[in-house]
Amino acid sequence: MGRVSLQHPVMNASGILAKDPDGALELLKAGVSAVVTKSFTREPREGHPTPIIVPLGYGYINSVGLSNPGLKGIRPIVETVKRRGKPVIVSIAAADVKEAEELAEEAVGAGADAIEVNLSCPHSRGRGLEVAYDEKLSAAIVEAVSSVAAGKTGVWVKLGLLDRLPDRVLGFIERGADAVVLINTVRAMVIDVYAKRPVLGGLVGGLSGRAVHPIAVRSVYDVYCETGVEIIGVGGVYTWRDAVELMLAGARAVQVGTALFDKGLHVVSEIVEGLGEYMRSEDFKSVTDLVGAACRR
Repeated sequence: MGRVSLQHPVMNASGILAKDPDGALELLKAGVSAVVTKSFTREPREGHPTPIIVPLGYGYINSVGLSNPGLKGIRPIVETVKRRGKPVIVSIAAADVKEAEELAEEAVGAGADAIEVNLSCPHSRGRGLEVAYDEKLSAAIVEAVSSVAAGKTGVWVKLGLLDRLPDRVLGFIERGADAVVLINTVRAMVIDVYAKRPVLGGLVGGLSGRAVHPIAVRSVYDVYCETGVEIIGVGGVYTWRDAVELMLAGARAVQVGTALFDKGLHVVSEIVEGLGEYMRSEDFKSVTDLVGAACRR
């Protein structure tokens, strides 16, 4: 993936376990090809009041609110992963250009292999998806991070559902991004019909899991078929079949999130093994041959 070399195409999604070194070590034991950290902000954040997650029959809605230990939490997790010889991708969620630069400088200085710019969190005011809605600000943030990375560290942009998604993606690539991550959770809400009020402490959350998988596939397909850029697919990846679907649509790698909770950490090895068996049975010589094959039909 750009400047990041992966042993296989399966990693975790940001926000899953990798908030600190202990969580990162759990993911490494699970066999991810790279560790993607929780999204960091300059200052520590406690996040939203509970409840922060609602289980549904088809996924979850969460409103964590980007809780994280702040900028000082970046170096310990990066150094822990790097000592074990695996790539680490630092996710950042900046509200402005200056914060983005400071976070990127810390990530690059710590030795991160890539920076994932979170422009898609649907439940944190003034960050994530709200930043992406501001085309000038989001472009400036990606350009600033790319300048700090200066060809030494990869730059990925994580996006949610945006209008003119292929055009927006090309704009970020022009400003220095190497790849895009598609997609984040989808803005959603659950209302308690007896309390007659939203359930989540943060009111609005992000829908994840199986329900968003077809949306993710369509988003990856649209962007890849129109632009050909490098894509990491994420959204409802529970099985090797889900991973293959995203890769046929155009993803070069996939991230697993909700399934790590629902099925356990062993899901990573299950997906990797199943992907290998599928490639052999369908006579794909390499992952590259698989990527975007559905676009060529």
